[in-house]
Amino acid sequence: MKNVNVRDMTMCAMFTVLIAVGAFIRVPVPVVPFTLQFLFTMMAGLLLGGELGGMSVLLYAVLGLAGLPIFTEGGGIWYLAKPSFGYIIGFIIAAYVTGRMTEHMEKFQMKRVLAANFTGLLIVYGVGMAYYYFICNFVIDTPIGLWPLFFYCFVLAVPGDICLCILAAFLYKRVRPALHSLRLNQRGVR
Repeated sequence: MKNVNVRDMTMCAMFTVLIAVGAFIRVPVPVVPFTLQFLFTMMAGLLLGGELGGMSVLLYAVLGLAGLPIFTEGGGIWYLAKPSFGYIIGFIIAAYVTGRMTEHMEKFQMKRVLAANFTGLLIVYGVGMAYYYFICNFVIDTPIGLWPLFFYCFVLAVPGDICLCILAAFLYKRVRPALHSLRLNQRGVR
């Protein structure tokens, strides 16, 4: 990992807080709970890069497992036995991958950012659904078949997250120049 300065630590902590707050910003849609966590995990990867973006989401997960009530249903080590915890693991990996895919872009490229966001989306759902299936069928003894898993954990949930992928790309396009200028000013370059 590169040398981490105070600005990087502050940005990392800020995104940890935004992800925690995002867990409680619920958009009312039928059937599936829809929060803004995924948006903030993507933005962490896009704006901080792979390592710091992944670190901010990892810090969120560690704080929640340590007992802070920052997950959508509280916090604590018991959350590991919750089928939905796999999505949090997916957030960590997705923030890292999204950041790595975009961190060395010289100029903003919408296609590349969208590709990174949709790759992150696939990672979140892939890891989340695999964990959900494993916990339900082998840990808490509430079996779920593949079709119900796919329907309830992907088909019903993914449309909102697709919209968040697009929103994140536009937000990144707007915020990226300001963050780049902040970095240059911090180094004394004008």
